[in-house]
Amino acid sequence: MNLLVFEQDKVYVKKCLENGEIDYLEVVSEGAETEFFEYLNTRGVLKHLADTYPLERKKQEVPLWLYIASDISLRLHGMQSFHGYPLVIRSGGLLNALGPEVGKKTVHPKTGQVTIHCPGFNNKNKYDRQTPCDQDFLRKTARVTEADKLVGWFNTEMPRLVERQGLFDPEGIFIGDASYIFVPDNENYENSDVLLFDEHNHPVEKEKLTPSQLRRCRYRRCYKWVELIHTNSSGEFFFFVAMHLGRGKSHECPILYELVEQFLEIVGKGVMKWLIVDRGFLDGERIGHLKTHWNVETLSGLRSDMNVLEDARGLLKAEPVKWQDYQPYTPPPPPVTAAKPESILSREEARQRTLKLQGRWPKPKPPEKVVAFNDLTSWDACPVPLTVVLTQQKDKPPWGLVTTSETQDAPFVRDRYHLRETIEERHRQTKLFWDLTGFHSPNFNLVTNQVVFVALTYTLLQMQLLGENRPELNRMTRRTLRHQMLPHGNHIVVYAQQYYGFFDIPEYSEIIMMIEEPGKSKLLRKIRRIRRDFLRGLNWPRGP
Repeated sequence: MNLLVFEQDKVYVKKCLENGEIDYLEVVSEGAETEFFEYLNTRGVLKHLADTYPLERKKQEVPLWLYIASDISLRLHGMQSFHGYPLVIRSGGLLNALGPEVGKKTVHPKTGQVTIHCPGFNNKNKYDRQTPCDQDFLRKTARVTEADKLVGWFNTEMPRLVERQGLFDPEGIFIGDASYIFVPDNENYENSDVLLFDEHNHPVEKEKLTPSQLRRCRYRRCYKWVELIHTNSSGEFFFFVAMHLGRGKSHECPILYELVEQFLEIVGKGVMKWLIVDRGFLDGERIGHLKTHWNVETLSGLRSDMNVLEDARGLLKAEPVKWQDYQPYTPPPPPVTAAKPESILSREEARQRTLKLQGRWPKPKPPEKVVAFNDLTSWDACPVPLTVVLTQQKDKPPWGLVTTSETQDAPFVRDRYHLRETIEERHRQTKLFWDLTGFHSPNFNLVTNQVVFVALTYTLLQMQLLGENRPELNRMTRRTLRHQMLPHGNHIVVYAQQYYGFFDIPEYSEIIMMIEEPGKSKLLRKIRRIRRDFLRGLNWPRGP
């Protein structure tokens, strides 16, 4: 079966309904998941992913686009196990987007309950199918897809998708980071390592800890996850465009710069203009290469023992400098969308005035003092001159940032680096999707599948919200996102050719009452056939 995801066109479907020329109708709950898969189909994203997926089989009975759509749907619902697929099919919106050719509702002859009937893609099933494909097919496909090829597929096709959709931001800001993916303490987990972590899940060395600190630490089995993220100066979106999953003990620095180089080879010059990293990725030779070969500015924190930081502090003492004020960026509060009674608004304004008069209203923090020094060359490993931005600290030496960009705008540099700090909350949210401590398969291909498809799903959802000019929803938490995915509002969905439309019950009833001949007779025959299929759709059902 070819990929056929239905497109929403209510006006066209209404005309077909009035003429009695429909294919199918049923009562459904409209949901954001249906809109999401419609977005993927109308822009050719799902087809592109299926055409490039790194798995070739001599006999392909179930199409790859269904496997990819099903895996994405599982990640949207936070399902770790493929055994949750029947639940996702029943409660999610994937079938609404795929249409009645893939699955539709029917009545179970033994229980009288409404269930799903799916024709499937081959004639091997003795019993009637109640999912488009078997959950074990999803697991086997994920297992036989080699981890290296799957990651390579993501790193190649995700930049191409973002570029094709025109979603690369002209500011060209990218963030490199590394984190850990924790799994159950089972030595059979392939390519995993056991490391010592503190209470904040930061790796520590046992020899450097006091007995009191050591008591708060624990050993955990993990993988190292390195990623390249695209965003803008407002942090309105975060696209995962490249990643690596490997041993927990592997060093992230060379891995990240290899990802950056591969990404630049795919998209060319001009897409990446800034690379923001933390101190763990300081590599003078690589930073210089990005500046001279790709014209990419790198921004990072400085380690306290680096000569270039000491030189900047020395210049601070040698001559008077002009400090600049820096006020950390605070995002504006979300707009109030729900109308509130005038009395409540007046009461809130009065409360704020009272707090300010009493001195209980929080005062804004005083601005920090920052200064920039250009043309520093004391980092021997880096072949290009550097700019160091110092920030004053009370009773401590100033701390520093380093960049290859020649600028005197120190507050601008601080604002740019602040973006790297914002990804910590994003990591916390996305990690909740792939909390693999409950994922019990030690096969590395399956572990990689979980991580790659979570990043893929998260990025595709961000692309949809940004493409539909709804960037404010990109900051939603996992809990809010799950609520967004839940079905909302009972509607009648009508399918006609390759289109569908949602109608509320009063609207649908009015249309039906106004239909004239010959459309009325044609529609009556179609409705009777749909009812027969609904009542007798299962010939060999499985036991309840």
